[in-house]
Amino acid sequence: MPRAFITGITGQDGAYLAEFLLDKGYQVWGLARRSSSGGLHLDRLEWLGVLDRINLVEGDLGDLSSLMRIIADVDPDEVYNLAAQSFVATSWQQPHLTANVTGVGVLNVLEALRLLKSEARFYQASSSEMFGLIQHEKQSETTPFYPRSPYAVAKLYGHWITVNYRESFGMHASSGILFNHESPLRGQEFVTRKVTDGVARIKLGLAKELRLGNIEAKRDWGHARDYVRAMWMMLQQETADDYVVATGQTWTVKHMVDIAFKHAGLSVEDHLVIDQALFRPAEVDILLGDPAKAERQLGWTPTITLEEMICEMVDADVARLTQKHR
Repeated sequence: MPRAFITGITGQDGAYLAEFLLDKGYQVWGLARRSSSGGLHLDRLEWLGVLDRINLVEGDLGDLSSLMRIIADVDPDEVYNLAAQSFVATSWQQPHLTANVTGVGVLNVLEALRLLKSEARFYQASSSEMFGLIQHEKQSETTPFYPRSPYAVAKLYGHWITVNYRESFGMHASSGILFNHESPLRGQEFVTRKVTDGVARIKLGLAKELRLGNIEAKRDWGHARDYVRAMWMMLQQETADDYVVATGQTWTVKHMVDIAFKHAGLSVEDHLVIDQALFRPAEVDILLGDPAKAERQLGWTPTITLEEMICEMVDADVARLTQKHR
């Protein structure tokens, strides 16, 4: 049985990837960082019903010694680095933390592999936020980067150090430049989940309004289930490379909001409030990915539409809140 090690396994992508790899017959280990206030956050793995099928190991991306111990113990064939401080807004409030975890943390994983298991295949979760102030209408693997937040700058370091280790040490290290991907497991600090949770609360009479910032910003949204499949496909290639993973379509936040309210049978005008305090210091106005390389070389295409995804998220949040408030 192939052995996979996933950092960030308790997050949205980590949980879906664990489920996907288990279904492929993998043994799966996941890095879990214990919080003194809340312990281990395992709700996503429980939601998918895979918690009792994975092996959790405690460690920290900032602690090279813990990563080396884990690599030695697990002896993985594939390593997926999905852990990060991944909320853009927080990166302005905690830029040093973001740099250390989201940027230097990638170096620590790569260095542990270089020293102990250089033949293992490595995946780095890069981000479309690296494109920032876009230089091309559609962003591909050759589009110049122009990061617009501490998060994006840290992700850019992680991306280029992955390329550097691949070219310098011959490691099978690939980066997926993933555009926005969502699901019912998305954190509530992200706009899609903020919208679907807010709509569900209004639907159930638990709230009266939904407050948002720039609803004219455009994003290329896909479903996390589709995107973790692309991660795995990258590591099955004979040669490591970097790939944009996107739907190739862009929509405004307003369009996404309209889908959620319509699905719940509610009027946007009656409940949506625009709050200037929620606008970013430096906004990324539009992101639109060009997934042609992934389609051509990996054979990957998305299967879940934006409307299907948002409706699934609204239904999941209604179910969660209904159960919670019984």
